[in-house]
Amino acid sequence: MKRLCVIAPLLVASAVLAGCGEQKAGEPVVSVSLKGEDGEERVPVAADSAAPASDLSGLPSACSPASFEGVALTHCVADPDAHTISAAYGSGDGSVPYGDLKTLSRSVDASTIAFAMNGGTFSDDLTPRGYLVTDGNRLAELDRGSGDGNFYLKPNGVFFGTGRAWRVLSTDRFFSTVRDRPQFGTQSGPMLLIDGELSDAISENGNSRAVRNGVGIDEGGKAHFVISNAPISYGQLARFLRDEAKATDALFLDANSSSLWNPVSGRMDDGRTGPILVVSKKGE
Repeated sequence: MKRLCVIAPLLVASAVLAGCGEQKAGEPVVSVSLKGEDGEERVPVAADSAAPASDLSGLPSACSPASFEGVALTHCVADPDAHTISAAYGSGDGSVPYGDLKTLSRSVDASTIAFAMNGGTFSDDLTPRGYLVTDGNRLAELDRGSGDGNFYLKPNGVFFGTGRAWRVLSTDRFFSTVRDRPQFGTQSGPMLLIDGELSDAISENGNSRAVRNGVGIDEGGKAHFVISNAPISYGQLARFLRDEAKATDALFLDANSSSLWNPVSGRMDDGRTGPILVVSKKGE
């Protein structure tokens, strides 16, 4: 497998977040509208959901369909005994971001990948919003400021890890307790779960609905990635991670640009991406 690392500094982030499209259940879509991460109205158009040609059918998949409170989801599990996690942004010198999962897939051997998912909010020019570390290289600084949009719903947080140890912490706790740079890290927001409880940043079941994805860590150290196949509230996403995935700490990753690549099933969502989280098979 080729290394997914970036060594060049990123461009200055635009203040306008990328807008992406909502998905219908079971049908990945992308939008032609750029309204920003809080704009819920989108004009969906069908995406090319076919992954690059590979014969991986019949192999075990890390992802499985799920349903929670009437919403169809896909639940993917990364196990430190079987998988490694890395963050990716762009190939070569990093001056050009991948921009979507299909472009990423052309730079790796699909048979080595368990799954990949967009890994955090980003600006209209695809630069990440907040902290990003790929392969031990810090590409963007921790953002402890205030602003508009999902990212700044406080507390926001960081998903990060080195080797077998993966964690989700609020941004302030990460800043005050983490001294060593991790192998990978991505900042997003809001936090969904903190110590097994819904974060103060979200309501139990607010009015906002969008196609969303997030990640949570359970007590055994497994990372649970979930992406909705239809609009879902923050509270529903958090409760799934708490009640079904048994996560104790969880972070929202993005809305409307949420996308998944699962080589075994052939799913290839066509949303725009900034940071990408790549779960690889150990020994591959």
